[in-house]
Amino acid sequence: MTFVLKSAASALAISCGVAVMSAAPAHAYTLMDMLRGDRQRTQSTIFMDQAPGRPVPRGADGGSLGGLDPEAPLPKVSGPRYYTYKTETLQFVDTSKFADPVVTGAVADVSASGDAGAEPAVQRRFLAQAKVRANADVAKALEAYYGDSRNPLVWVEGNQVNDRAKSAMAALADVASVGLNPADYVVQTPDIDPANPDPAARDRALTQFELELSAKVLAFVQDTVRGRIDPNKISGYHDFQRKAVNLTPVLKLARMSPDAGAYIASRSPDGPQFEALKAELAKLRAADGGNEEQIVISLSGLLKPGDSSPEIANIVKAIGKHGSETLRTDQAATLAAYAGGIDYSPDIVSLVEAFQKERGLKADGVIGQATVRAMTGGDTNASKIDKLDVAMEQARWLPEDLGSRYVMINQPAFMAYYHNDGKEQLSMRVVVGGKNNQTYFFDDEIETVEFNPFWGVPQSIIINEMLPKLRSDPNYLDQLGYEVEVNGHAVASSSVDWYGSTNNVSVRQPPSSDNALGELKILFPNSHAIYMHDTPSKSFFKRDMRALSHGCVRLSNPRAMAAAVLGTSVDDVAKQIASGQNHAVKVPQKIPVYVSYFTAWPNKDGVVEYFDDVYGRDAYVDKAFDATTKARGAQI
Repeated sequence: MTFVLKSAASALAISCGVAVMSAAPAHAYTLMDMLRGDRQRTQSTIFMDQAPGRPVPRGADGGSLGGLDPEAPLPKVSGPRYYTYKTETLQFVDTSKFADPVVTGAVADVSASGDAGAEPAVQRRFLAQAKVRANADVAKALEAYYGDSRNPLVWVEGNQVNDRAKSAMAALADVASVGLNPADYVVQTPDIDPANPDPAARDRALTQFELELSAKVLAFVQDTVRGRIDPNKISGYHDFQRKAVNLTPVLKLARMSPDAGAYIASRSPDGPQFEALKAELAKLRAADGGNEEQIVISLSGLLKPGDSSPEIANIVKAIGKHGSETLRTDQAATLAAYAGGIDYSPDIVSLVEAFQKERGLKADGVIGQATVRAMTGGDTNASKIDKLDVAMEQARWLPEDLGSRYVMINQPAFMAYYHNDGKEQLSMRVVVGGKNNQTYFFDDEIETVEFNPFWGVPQSIIINEMLPKLRSDPNYLDQLGYEVEVNGHAVASSSVDWYGSTNNVSVRQPPSSDNALGELKILFPNSHAIYMHDTPSKSFFKRDMRALSHGCVRLSNPRAMAAAVLGTSVDDVAKQIASGQNHAVKVPQKIPVYVSYFTAWPNKDGVVEYFDDVYGRDAYVDKAFDATTKARGAQI
C-alpha cells in the first residue's frame, strides 16, 4: 500500500516562515498532514508493521515507555493574551507645602490693614487646602511648581480667572482635533457671585480651580506626547518603552507664553503622518461624522468579468466616490459613459482593476468581499473617526520623528515600506501572523541580514505542533533532515525522550531551497523572535487577507528589501545567496523598523487609507480609552 506525498514546498506554515520539509518516506505522517488535520489517512499509514491499535510510545533508547500513558494530555505553549485594562493610579497631590509659613504670617498683618495686595498670598494659603488627584508624574510637577513660593499662580489674578486660563481651557476643549477626549481635561470655572462675594469661599474656589487646571494642562501635555493609555497594559502583543515626558517646565512656559492656548496646542506631535491623520479627522468631523450617504454593494459570492449583476450600478457609483482623484481623472470617460447596465463589461472590469491596484488588492477584476469593503469605504465616517482616534494614540507610542531612513510594517495593510531620505522608495506585500499567532506591535532596529539561514524551530512549535507526531514517531525529524541538539550536543531525533521536558532540546532546519525561511532573513533582535524573511511559499502573497504566518513577517520581495537595508544592489544580494553558505552581513548603520498596527494610516502621498482590524485590537484600545476617562472623572 503506497501513498504519494506532496512536496515539501507546499507544506503549510508552522512558524515565522512556511514549514518546508524535505520529501518524506512513504507512509510518513508529515507536519503538513498534522496541520491540515489529515488524521484519518495518516492514522492508517503510521506503523504499518504494527498490529491495529494505538502506536506504542518509545523512550530515548527506543524501548517502551512502560507505565507512561500515551494518551496523557500533551503540554501546550500559550501565546500572549489581551488584558482587562488597568488604569494608572491617581493620587492626591501633596499640597501641605504649598503655603509658605513666612508668607502666611505676613499675610495676616497685611489682611488686617485691608491691603488688596494681600490676596495672592491669601490664595496661596487656600491653595494648600485644595484637593486634586493626578498620576505620579503630574503630581510631582504640581508639587515642584507650587511648592516653590517664588512661583506665582498661573491661571488666577486677584479675585478672578485670567485670560491665560481662558485660552488654556479653549485649547483643552479642542483636543478632539488631535484624537483625544475633551472630557479628560474638563475644568469648571469657579461660580462666584460678584455682587455678594464671600472672600474665603471665593479664594478657595479660585485656588481649587488653579490647581485643577494646572493638573489638566500637565495631563494633556503628557498624553499628547506619549499617549493617554499604556499600550503594554492592553495585551502581551504590545511591547513599548513608554516615553518619559518632562513636565517640570510646562507651567512656567505656559505662564510666560503670550498665548497659553497656542503653547499647549503646540505640544501635540507634528510629524507628517500625524498631521495627515489630523487633517483627515478634521475633514470627517466637518462631514458631520457619519451622516453621509452609504453605498451598499450586496454580493453573496464572486463577481467575475463577463458576469452580470444589478450591483454593477452601485459598484460604479462606489468607485466614483471612493476612488482617488487620479483614478477618477484617468477613468473619467468610463464613469461618464456608464448608463446603468447590469453587464460586467470590459470597460467596467478595467475600472475595477484600476481601483483594486490603487488599494493594494489583487488587480484581477474579480470582485470579492475585500474589494467590496474597499469600494464602500469599508467604514462609516463615525467608524473612520474612531480608527483615526486610535491611530493618533498609537502614533504617540512611536517616535514623533520616524527618521529619514526606516522600515514600516503595517500589519492590517499587509504591507512593508522602506523609506530613505524621508521618502518611500520601496513597498511590498507581506504575510503576518494569523489570529492565533499574532505579530507583535513594537519598534526596534535592523542589524543584520542573514543569507541561506538555518531555521531554528521555536519551542512553541516543537511543543504545540511537532510533539504529538514525535511521540508517535521519534524518527520523524531525522527522516525530514532536521538537526536536533540536547544541551548543545547533536543527537538523533529518535534518541530524545519526547515525553520529557523539551527545554534543553533545540531543533533547526539546515539551509536549503526548501528551508522555511527561504533565501534570507532580516534581523532586528527582539524578545519575540520576530524578523522579516523570505519564503518558498509564494502563493499567499496573492491573497488579499494575509494574516497567515506564525508571527514573523514574510516578504514578497526579500532581495529588494535586503539590498535596501544593506545599501547595496539586488545583484549583490543574489551573489550572496548563490554562495549557498550560511553567513550574516551587518547593515552599515542600524535602521529603525516599526512593526506597527494601524487601521488608518497615510500612504506616500499623504492620503489616509483604512484597513480591516484583522486582530480586533482597536476595540481593546477603545475599552482602555473608556476606562481612562472614567477613572479620571472620579474626582472627590
